[in-house]
Amino acid sequence: MKLSFVIPIYNEEKGFLKFYDSLLLPELQKIKYDYELILVNDGSKDKSLEIIQKLAEDDKHIKVLAFSRNFGKEVALTAGIREAEGDAIVTMDADGQQPPSLIHEFIKKWEDGGEIVIGVRGKYEKHGLIAKAGSKLFYKMLGGMGVKDTVPGSTDYRLIDRVVADEYNKLTEHGRITRGLMDWMGFKKVYIDYVYGNRLAGKPSYDFKKLFGLAIDSFVSLSTTPLVLFGWIGVLITIASFILGVFVIIEEFIMGDPIHLNWTGTTCLSIFISFLIGLVLISQAITALYISHIHAEAQGRPLYIVDRKNSRNLKK
Repeated sequence: MKLSFVIPIYNEEKGFLKFYDSLLLPELQKIKYDYELILVNDGSKDKSLEIIQKLAEDDKHIKVLAFSRNFGKEVALTAGIREAEGDAIVTMDADGQQPPSLIHEFIKKWEDGGEIVIGVRGKYEKHGLIAKAGSKLFYKMLGGMGVKDTVPGSTDYRLIDRVVADEYNKLTEHGRITRGLMDWMGFKKVYIDYVYGNRLAGKPSYDFKKLFGLAIDSFVSLSTTPLVLFGWIGVLITIASFILGVFVIIEEFIMGDPIHLNWTGTTCLSIFISFLIGLVLISQAITALYISHIHAEAQGRPLYIVDRKNSRNLKK
């Protein structure tokens, strides 16, 4: 039996060695199974690649998968899972916010039959109110759009069985949300609550812009509800405008404006046209998001490119 650990790396030179030496390695050494550690360098601009290359030279348990440029965390996780050879695969971050001390609990849940063991952020150590509120809003909106498979607070800190990994590797979409796709696949899920800690060093690579983009990709790739929602809004507006139009005709032209609303044709037409134009523009924007994803899939580009010259100990 063998376990694989997949960790994306992006500009983590200040904190990764501390994370590896003091938090991760002591837990790996306690595992009763053979293991491999796959470090995916996602186009880091600092010395992260040199650091993990040195680790791989000293320890053959470590593989370095180096991208030719930055492709994003979701793609890095996918590449690591494809490279993994273990009977189970654990994915986690490199910043220390997800405690490696829970690895043994993940393994125990897997040994008891869990095919996907998911870490759920139960509490935060020290995080801003905006970050917490944004996370809650994201999951509420996701649930409101009909995505019921993803539990609020679930993270990429998880263990997946080999069966799950093999099926995940068959998925081909480019605009992917790893946790969402895994949850969508079904399989038996088990949850572990944990306290989401603070970074050991440096600043988060996911700024507001990237998080917002991730949220948009989640809504578009995991649900067609936006299209249906705006379709129903259009129906409601059409019905409401028809009723209001009938009311104006009866009140103004048949009854002679008894309540003195002083309707004019130009005013009514201007209101309806302006409102419907706004609705059309919003609908086109939502549709454009789906078209952009179709365009990305139709291009047929590879999901990522491996820089094998800078990679270490990869399978053939």
